[in-house]
Amino acid sequence: QVQLQESGPGLVKPSQTLSLTCTVSGASIRTETYFWNWLRQPPGKGLEWMGVISGSGSAWYSPSLKNRLSISMDTSKNQVTLQLLSVTPEDTAVYYCAAAKTFILSATNKNQYDYWGQGTQVTVSS
Repeated sequence: QVQLQESGPGLVKPSQTLSLTCTVSGASIRTETYFWNWLRQPPGKGLEWMGVISGSGSAWYSPSLKNRLSISMDTSKNQVTLQLLSVTPEDTAVYYCAAAKTFILSATNKNQYDYWGQGTQVTVSS
């Protein structure tokens, strides 16, 4: 059973960098079995796919975020990290990490993922 746990600051000021961590247990993040995704859900809106990283460390990003977003891996801690630069209040959302056996860009159907973290609320406000 794969378990995912997001962590990070609940409050970030505008123009700062948001850093979130997804701690994975039950599987190595270097496995070729899963792709590690980040998604978010702003208040009152649907899920937005942000990006994905493979076990080999290759990453793909949403075109709308690629200039601000970076996803990386810390294999020593079995963690997947997200960094989002220059945040604005529009980045306020619940952020999720999710594991999928299938590589599908921009998937926003929860059924397309095999495992989900519980999500972490991030508010961007001064």
